Amino acid sequence: MTSRRGRLLVMTVLGTRPDAIKLGPVITALRRAAGEFRCLVVATGQHRELLDQVLAEFALGVDVDLALMQPDQQPAQLLSRALAGLEETIARARPGLVLVQGDTTTALAGALAAFYRRVPLGHVEAGLRSGDPGLPFPEEQHRRLIGRLAQLHFAPTTQARAALEHEGVDPASIFVTGNTVLDALWETLDSRLPPASAQPMMLVTLHRRESWGAPLAAACAAVRQLLERHASLEAVIPVHPNPQVRRTVEAALGRCPRARVIAPPPYREFVALLARSRLVLTDSGGVQEEASALGVPVLVARDVTDRPEAVRAGAARLVGLDGDAIVREAERILARPAASLRSRAFDDLYGDGRASERILSALRYWAGCAAAPPADFAPAAERLPQPLAVLPARR
Repeated sequence: MTSRRGRLLVMTVLGTRPDAIKLGPVITALRRAAGEFRCLVVATGQHRELLDQVLAEFALGVDVDLALMQPDQQPAQLLSRALAGLEETIARARPGLVLVQGDTTTALAGALAAFYRRVPLGHVEAGLRSGDPGLPFPEEQHRRLIGRLAQLHFAPTTQARAALEHEGVDPASIFVTGNTVLDALWETLDSRLPPASAQPMMLVTLHRRESWGAPLAAACAAVRQLLERHASLEAVIPVHPNPQVRRTVEAALGRCPRARVIAPPPYREFVALLARSRLVLTDSGGVQEEASALGVPVLVARDVTDRPEAVRAGAARLVGLDGDAIVREAERILARPAASLRSRAFDDLYGDGRASERILSALRYWAGCAAAPPADFAPAAERLPQPLAVLPARR
């Protein structure tokens, strides 16, 4: 591999709260290695308020802010604006590598802009697959497209590596790093597992496009039913600012006793809430990973999941948006003593807090500045699940 002269300019592209949380550790690591890398942080502003909250909390200075968010924006409209803005930024900055994260519209725009400008692309959180091209929508197809465009694939797990290899990706371009969200999590908390709240608390985060309307209302009705059955149970519901989500949640739970409908809290406050929870009901991929690391049982409000490791290991259960299934599985968890639920058995299922370190090591290897690639991340051997068969893609 030929060494690239000078410091490698890495353009990191982010637009949403999860982007900032998961790319934040990578940006920090790049800036600490200023003798080897230059880091250009570009924000699309896809989620303006939620993004700014995390940027401020983690002191992630932005070098270029495209400020693209508009009220009631649709994915295609955002994609066209972001693609134009990011392509122009790449043309001016001339980075040696563009780095995107996950499966957002911002990530897809960054990938396409890098492709059109013939700049190598690195994909953080590569290889997640649900097996259903429409779930989650539109994220599943976004990440499949990004996987076709990337030259470097930073897969969080061996399952993600297997999915990429199944799609024909060169194994030499895949690095299993763990998920950077665990870097952010353990940086936020110390190494001790926080105790669950004395009063049982259920954390609820529901926001995905495919749940809007009646499915979301059914899930909220199940939460209300659990609160009516358990006089000591409290539910905390951070509500996404999207009006489609907020209207439904507030109508169903806004006046319900012991249901706290709140604005999305800063990341540190959210992690503290999660750590004190008896269980979590979520359609968020990142929350599945964080809750598993903290030993909090997860009810996954999706019909399929792109994080099958937790389901296989018993740290999570798929309940979809079926109210009866939500109540049944929540009752099973609430019936058990809180102490028996809090386990460190899955704390490194998705990462060990060193994913950003492995990504930088992979970049050094790719740039010809290291003789060997980093060793792949794997959970502790005694807890490593057997490899899962790759989920067949539905057409």
